[in-house]
Amino acid sequence: MRKAFSICAVIAALVAVSQPAHAQVKLAYVDVQRALNECDAGKRAKSEFQSKIQALDSKLQRQQNEVESLKDELEKKGMLMQPEQRQNLQDEYVKKAKDLDRNLKDARDDLQRQDSEVTGKILHDLGVVIRNLGEQNGYTMVMEKGSILWGAPSLDITDQVIRTYNSSHAQIGTLGEGMGGGKYQPVGGPAPGDFGSNAAKRSTISR
Repeated sequence: MRKAFSICAVIAALVAVSQPAHAQVKLAYVDVQRALNECDAGKRAKSEFQSKIQALDSKLQRQQNEVESLKDELEKKGMLMQPEQRQNLQDEYVKKAKDLDRNLKDARDDLQRQDSEVTGKILHDLGVVIRNLGEQNGYTMVMEKGSILWGAPSLDITDQVIRTYNSSHAQIGTLGEGMGGGKYQPVGGPAPGDFGSNAAKRSTISR
């Protein structure tokens, strides 16, 4: 339903801009996920994200090994232990199992938060780059590849977006700052920040 709405919106926009006989429609599209994956900021973010995952995985694996070891000991030796000793071992197993479950959930939530935060910042910057390129090159509309059924390869400006973003050497999430005293707010269409928050629902550095 969302894609159908997007297509209808594009068609309506094209009809609107094509009304004046002298108007020239100039279109382009961007593969946002590819731009996110292949830009320098995205590559660095992905590498750092994977390192965090590996570190967390190593930590959680040690905890899981402890829990499994306690469970194994309880199953094999529990019946031979004194009641108090067996209860202590049972309590330790339950505690460590709960700690593991909580740490797994916390790790998953933290990684999702970091993914969303970093992705949103990079997409904000890409939104600024796309808007600037659109204005500078006189594009009537720049669309996201995932929202169109088909587009000629010549309309794909993803590589240009990546090169332009890389050449900015900006700290992620800061492009557009300082223009008119604040973040770049172009007239008409979504602001770069809106682009970032909306595209972040479909794109991610962890993909």
